[in-house]
Amino acid sequence: MSTRVEAARPPDPTTSAWDLVIVGAGPAGAATALGALGADPGLRVALLDRADFPRDKACGDGVAPHVVDLLEAAGVTGVVDGCVPVPRLRLSRGGLCADRTMTRPAWVVPRTVLDQRMVSAAQQAGATLLRHRTRALQRRDRTIVVDRRHEASVVVGADGAHSVVRKASGVPRSPMAVALRGYAPTPADRSGMQVLVFGTSRLPSYAWSFDRGDGLANIGYGELLTGRDRPTRAELLARLDELLPGAAHDARNWRGAQLPLSGWRWRPPDGRVLLVGDAAGLVNPMTGEGIYYAVATGLAAGRAAAEAISAGRPDTAGARYRAASGPVLGRHLPHSATAARLCRAGVVIDAGLRASAADQRVFDDLVELGLACGGITPAMARGVARGVARGLIGGRAGRPRTTIQPASQSPERQGSRECES
Repeated sequence: MSTRVEAARPPDPTTSAWDLVIVGAGPAGAATALGALGADPGLRVALLDRADFPRDKACGDGVAPHVVDLLEAAGVTGVVDGCVPVPRLRLSRGGLCADRTMTRPAWVVPRTVLDQRMVSAAQQAGATLLRHRTRALQRRDRTIVVDRRHEASVVVGADGAHSVVRKASGVPRSPMAVALRGYAPTPADRSGMQVLVFGTSRLPSYAWSFDRGDGLANIGYGELLTGRDRPTRAELLARLDELLPGAAHDARNWRGAQLPLSGWRWRPPDGRVLLVGDAAGLVNPMTGEGIYYAVATGLAAGRAAAEAISAGRPDTAGARYRAASGPVLGRHLPHSATAARLCRAGVVIDAGLRASAADQRVFDDLVELGLACGGITPAMARGVARGVARGLIGGRAGRPRTTIQPASQSPERQGSRECES
């Protein structure tokens, strides 16, 4: 199914007038339109994107159940229709592994499908999709003008890692990770699961294999970019093969991307220009997950913009957005940033695996922290502390590997077993 795209008008002395212009029509931009039009269906909303839809994006394609919850609460259904729920998550590093069933299954939805469905929902709600490559913003007394063509009371930047809107707003660039993604046949031992294999060097880093349920898996490798080190595609593929041997065999549709990682704080600035998703530097620094942040901040920004415009005070959009999104992200981001910092030490990753394998609660808390807006819970902190102590003691004794429990034990212990990646 193709998406209707209205051709942008050629340059002329006049500009098209909108209440809200959203730059970027991916999940963050589409969610912004849905949030705005859900709050005020009469708004004139333009979605600008440089590409035709459907189009592909480098991504792990994982969609957490929390994303489905957010969209359903906004009146959007069907984004995972036809996709197979993935109930299991396997986390491993070296000889350690936690392999458990998640409390709620996730989905693996190719971005060509997810983005198409979300932008179609935004159009059905009343947004106008225009193909347009944004290059510059101009601030006027009461409006923002995009490329001297589209004028709006509020502009939202949803234009990804290298956001033009972010640069025009003077917001500093976030630390970056790099990832390479492809699609390959799903082997039997990784069927029905999401697999993460953490690196033993260049931490934090991991390879992944996410079963789509249609015979193919989304596979890839990602790592933090440090200094001037810029790994080549060949180097990334070699590191993927090291962690998931043979995973890339017969793979196709390789795409690379940079991921702007979130930090300790979330404080959107005041004014008429808002940033959401990757453009705001919101990618989980521990897992590289960004779809939840994109949808959550998009919906919040859209509603804030609509409220500000309807009140006749578009200049209050930023403050409204901060008030709406701050309580959730303001609590979560320090925890995810702390966890990401700790994961630069292999002993901490190993401890987390031991704790997750031993206790379903720790495993569940880790999923919430990595895929949604959870925090470091007391159970997780105690489990990781015990895991670190156990690893240090085992290391001194010359026994660094965890004790392997049989898979036939009770559900509370079923994750504590050896995995072959």
